[in-house]
Amino acid sequence: MTAIAVTIAGSDSGGGAGIQADLKSFSANGVYGASVLTALTAQNTLGVTAIHDVPVEFVRAQIDAVYSDLAVAATKIGMLSQVPIIEEVADGLKRHKTGPVVLDPVMVAASGDLLLAESAVATLISKLVPLADIITPNLHEAARMLECDVAHSEIDMQRQAKQLIDLGAKAVLLKGGHGDSAESADLLITEDGESLWLREDRIATDNTHGTGCTLSSAIAAGLAKGNALGDAVSSAKAYIHEAIRHADELKIGQGHGPVHHFHAFWEGAR
Repeated sequence: MTAIAVTIAGSDSGGGAGIQADLKSFSANGVYGASVLTALTAQNTLGVTAIHDVPVEFVRAQIDAVYSDLAVAATKIGMLSQVPIIEEVADGLKRHKTGPVVLDPVMVAASGDLLLAESAVATLISKLVPLADIITPNLHEAARMLECDVAHSEIDMQRQAKQLIDLGAKAVLLKGGHGDSAESADLLITEDGESLWLREDRIATDNTHGTGCTLSSAIAAGLAKGNALGDAVSSAKAYIHEAIRHADELKIGQGHGPVHHFHAFWEGAR
C-alpha cells in the first residue's frame, strides 16, 4: 500500500514554502502527496505581495474530493488565513478519515508578512488544535498563541510548551530555530508529560525559506508510513537539518532562498 499524505495549506508562487514545499517534502521522504489549497499567495524570496483566499465552498469541494477517494494516512495543515476557512477545515477533518494530523500554525512568513488574520488566532486554537495529533509552532507563533513574550531560554520553551498542551494540544513540537543560541534546539512534549529535546548545530545561511512547512510535512510523512511520533519527529529534524545545510547549493532568487528538499537526490546540483 502506497503511503499517502495530504497537505491543506496555501500556495507559494515562488515554490519554497507552502503547498509546494509540502509536496516536495512528502516526496523526498517517500510518501505520495495530495493537496487542498486554502489560499494563493503572490510570493517570492523577497516577500509576499498579495494573498487571495480560496472560496470556502471550493475548499470543501477539494477536501471531499481528496478524502473520499484516497486512503489518506496522514494530514498536514498549514496556512489558513481566515476564520471561515479554519472552520471548514475543522469540519472536513471530522467528516473524513485523515490519519494523524500535523498542525503547523503558520502566522508570519519568513519575510515578516502576516499570513493569519488576528481575529483567526482564537478560532485556530479552539477549532483545530484539539483535532491535531501534534502542533509545530516556532517561538514567535507560540508567543502569539499564548499572548506572551517570545521564549528566550529553554526554561521558557518548556513552560510555553506545557501551556500549549493546556490549550488542548495532544503533543507540541516547539521549534527553536528562531533563537539566537549556537544550537537549534526543538522541544517535543506530549500530553502524557513525556519530553524530548532535539538538537542540531545552527547553520549560518540566509536560505531558510520554507523550513517550518518542510519540517511539519516531513513529520506527516513519517506518520503516514506508520512511524511512532517520536521517531517521525526525530527523522524529520534530521531531514530538515540536511536540507538547510545544503540550501546554499541552490541559487534561487534574490532574497531568502529555499532549503534543498532534494539534497539527497540532486547530485548534479552540487
